[in-house]
Amino acid sequence: MAFDQMKMLNELRKAQKELKKQKVVVVAGGEEDDPAVELTINGEMKVEKLTINPDYVDLEDIEELEENIKIAFRDGMEAAQKIAAEKMQPLMGGLGNLGL
Repeated sequence: MAFDQMKMLNELRKAQKELKKQKVVVVAGGEEDDPAVELTINGEMKVEKLTINPDYVDLEDIEELEENIKIAFRDGMEAAQKIAAEKMQPLMGGLGNLGL
C-alpha cells in the first residue's frame, strides 16, 4: 500500500514538472500577425512573458490596452487550466487512497 502511494506521489511530481514545460501563447488586439498584446503562460499557470506592441499603445485610449491585456490573461489562464486538468486527470483517481 505504501509503495502505491509513493508511486502516485512520484507520478504527480513528474506531471507537475511536465506542466512547467508546457507553454500557452495567446494574443489580443491588433492584427492576427501583429498583435497588440502577446502573453505566454506555462502549464503551472505562471506568466512567463508579456509583450505589448508599442504601435497599439494610445495614451488617449489606455482602456483599449487594458482590455486587450485582460483578454489575453483570461484566455491564457483558461487554456493553461485546461492543459493542467487534462494532465492531472488520470492521476487524480489515485489520490483518494492517500488520505488527502
